[in-house]
Amino acid sequence: MWSEEIVAGRPAWRHIMSGVVFREVPRGTFGMGLSDAELDAVRAIERSGGAEDTLAPFFAGAGDAQPVREVRVEPFLIARHPLTVTQVRHWLPEYEDDYADTDSGTARLEDDLDDLLEALPFRLPSEAEWEYAARAGTTTLTFRGDGKPDEDQILDDFGDEQRTAAGENAFGLAAMGSANEVCADVWIPGFAGAPADARPRTGDGPRTVRGGAADLYPWQGCDEWLLLLSATRYAHTQFTAVRPVAALPPR
Repeated sequence: MWSEEIVAGRPAWRHIMSGVVFREVPRGTFGMGLSDAELDAVRAIERSGGAEDTLAPFFAGAGDAQPVREVRVEPFLIARHPLTVTQVRHWLPEYEDDYADTDSGTARLEDDLDDLLEALPFRLPSEAEWEYAARAGTTTLTFRGDGKPDEDQILDDFGDEQRTAAGENAFGLAAMGSANEVCADVWIPGFAGAPADARPRTGDGPRTVRGGAADLYPWQGCDEWLLLLSATRYAHTQFTAVRPVAALPPR
C-alpha cells in the first residue's frame, strides 16, 4: 500500500495506488491559536501601512481562534499538498473541476466532497493536526515569520516540482494556507473547552476550514494575505480542498 521514498530531497511515504505523497509529522506539543504576539505582529503590519483596508473585522474576529492553549499531537502522515484534480479522479473518475486551470492544480470540491470523503481510505485532519503541521515548530504568523505574506507565497498548482519544493515548511509540507482546506472539526467559534490531545470537535453544522488565500487570486487588495496565517479559521460555506491524513505505516 505504501512505498518509502525521497521526494524533493526529503523522506516521504507514497500511497502506491493513488500516487499521493505524504510526509510524516512528528509527535509534539504546540500553542494552538492566535497569540497576543501574533496580534501585535498584525498591528505592526497595519501601522507600517502594509494593510490595504481596515483590519477591524480581523481583530473583532480574533476570539474565534482563542484562547491559545497547549495541544499534544501524536505522529501522523499528512499529504504533502492538497489533493489535485488528477488525484481526486483516482477515487472519483467522473470528477470535473470548475476552478482548477490544470489537472495538477488543487481540486476544490462542492457537491462531490462527501462522495470523496466516503471513497478515501484516509481521513480529514483535525484542526489541531492541521495547525500543528502548518506551523512546523514556529510560533509566528506563518512558518516564514511575522512579515506580511504576499502572493508569491501562494501555491495552487503542483506540476512544477522545483517551485513546490521551495514553498515547503520544515515538515516538508507545501501550500499550507493557500487553499481553503476542510478539517474534521465542526465549526465552533473559539477554543474554550476544546480537547488538548488534537481530537476533532464533533457535532452538527458546517466543518471548519483553514487557509484560502489562493481562492481569491489574483488579490484585489482586501488583505487576502490574512488567509495565509497559521491560525486563520472559519466555517465552511462553499467549495473546499482536501489534504488527507493517515496513520503511520508499520515499519
